[in-house]
Amino acid sequence: MEIFPIAHLNLRDVPVVIVFPPSSFDLKTAVERRRIQAEFRSRTEGAGMLGDVVLVWRDQYGTMKFIAPPQQHPFFQIVKYEQLYAQLTGTIAC
Repeated sequence: MEIFPIAHLNLRDVPVVIVFPPSSFDLKTAVERRRIQAEFRSRTEGAGMLGDVVLVWRDQYGTMKFIAPPQQHPFFQIVKYEQLYAQLTGTIAC
């Protein structure tokens, strides 16, 4: 199991758990990323954290990427990685 930093936020009154995988996450296929997101969802629910699970990472060039519900895309398209990472509230093992 690995330990991942998380931020638990409210975006327009919608609870969101943001998980920050390492940049190597970018090398995974879309199917693997979705499977990992589902695993994080299961882990966060098991830990009593409510909300959508959003994955935010940097690729090898430092560009922020994310997997989020479509209604949250506008927010994640304009916010900076550093702003999100500054909101860390804990960690989760997965």
